[in-house]
Amino acid sequence: MLTINHKPIKTLLLTALVALQSNAQTKPGTTEITKWQYGKTGAVSLTYDDGSMNQFRKALPVMERLKMPATFFIITGSIPGSKYHGRFIGRPVKEIIKESATVPTNDQNFFERCSATGYLGYKGTIASHTQAGSLYDSGKKEKAFKVLDDIYAKACNGELKPGYEPNDEFKQSVGSTWDDFRKDAAKGYEFASHSITHPSMPGLDEQNLLWELEKSKADILAQLGPKHTFSAECPYGFENDRVMSYALKIYPALRNRMPEPWLKEIDRASKQTPGSTDKDYIQWQRGATTKTPLPMMKLWVDTTLNHTNTWLVLVFHGIDGMGYEALPSTLLDEYFQYIKSKNDKLWVATFGDVTRYMREREHGKTNASTEGSIIQVKVSHNLDGKMYYLPLTLKTYVPPGWTNATVTQGSKSKKINTAKDRQGTYVLYQAQPNEAVVTLKKG
Repeated sequence: MLTINHKPIKTLLLTALVALQSNAQTKPGTTEITKWQYGKTGAVSLTYDDGSMNQFRKALPVMERLKMPATFFIITGSIPGSKYHGRFIGRPVKEIIKESATVPTNDQNFFERCSATGYLGYKGTIASHTQAGSLYDSGKKEKAFKVLDDIYAKACNGELKPGYEPNDEFKQSVGSTWDDFRKDAAKGYEFASHSITHPSMPGLDEQNLLWELEKSKADILAQLGPKHTFSAECPYGFENDRVMSYALKIYPALRNRMPEPWLKEIDRASKQTPGSTDKDYIQWQRGATTKTPLPMMKLWVDTTLNHTNTWLVLVFHGIDGMGYEALPSTLLDEYFQYIKSKNDKLWVATFGDVTRYMREREHGKTNASTEGSIIQVKVSHNLDGKMYYLPLTLKTYVPPGWTNATVTQGSKSKKINTAKDRQGTYVLYQAQPNEAVVTLKKG
C-alpha cells in the first residue's frame, strides 16, 4: 500500500474529509425546534393513579424538595364538593334484576347489566362489575357473562347485604379536598381525570361511559380550570378501542393511548424496550411494583438517556402501605434523586406538558431571515392556542465570531452564551409560538 510519512493514503484522505466536514459552517439563521424542551436528550413524566392520601402526604413533599413536577390522575367522585357522583343511568335496576331471572346475560344486554351491577342496592357487587368488564375486554365473553349471571342470581335470591360499597381505589382516594388540589396545582402539579368512580370502562354502555368521562371533566373544570382538563387516564390502563373512541374526543391527552402517527407507544405490560423506529418519538411506560428492584428502575432512566427520542412515563399507585402495589416513600426519594442527578440531559415535566411540547413541535414551523448582523426568526404552529401554549426551544446558528447573543421577543430580552457543535456556532433559547418575531443580535 502506498504511504506518505508512514501513513496510508486512505487514512490521510479520511482525515482530510473529516476536517473539511468539521470546518463546514451551517448558514447563520438556520433554525430548528429541538426534540425536547431546553434541548434535553429525553423526557420523564412522573404519574400517579387514584389519588390515595399517601401520594400527597409522603411522595409529593419529596418531589417538592427536589423541584420535580408530576401528574396525579384523580378520582373526582370521592372529593367533597364535587357535583357529580357515581350512579347508574338507565332503566330501574329492579327491572334489570327481575329480567335476569329468565334471560341470561348475552351480547345484547351485557353492557346494560355490567353498568348497573355496582348500583343494584347491595354491597359487594362492584367487584363483579370490575371482573366482568376486564374479562369482556380480553375477549373472554362467556366468562364475563357468567360473572354477571352469578351476581344477579344472588341479588334475585336475597343473598346479598343491602347498601352500596365502592371499589378499593375509590375508598383509598378519600381524604383530599379541592382546596388541597388548588394549592398544589399552583405549584405546577397537574391534576387530571381518572373518572368519577374508577369503573371498568370496557363494561359500560355509552351513556354510563360518557357520564364517567364527561362529568369528571366538568368537576375538574369547575374546580381547577381548563388547564387540568387536558389529560386523563381511563382506569386500569385499558386500551379498549370502543372506550378510546369516546375518551379521545373528550380529553386531548390519554395515558392509555394517543394514536399519533409520529408516536410509538410501549405500554406497561410490554417487555419491549425503546429501539430503532421510524417514529419521531417513543412513549415508554413503566410501572414499578413491589417486586421491581431499584436497579431496574434506574436502568429505565439510563435507557432513556441512551436514546434521543424517548419519553419515559413512570406510573405509581400506592405509597407506604396505602394503595395498589404500595412502594416505600424512601425508595421513591432515592429514585427521584437519581432522576434529578440527570437533570442536564432529562426534561422532567407533567404528562400534559410533554404531550403539548411534542405536538407543538410536530405542527411547528420556523421562518428565519438575516439582515446585516441581525437574525430574525418566526415560530408558529396551527394548534389551538388555548390548549397549546408552551414555549418551544429553538436552536439557531449564528456567525462563528459570536460569543453571546441578545435574544428578544416582544418585551422580553435575554443575553445567552453561544455554543458549538460540528455544524457551527449556535444559540439555544425559548420562543413563544404565534407571537412576535424573535430577534438575535450579537452581544
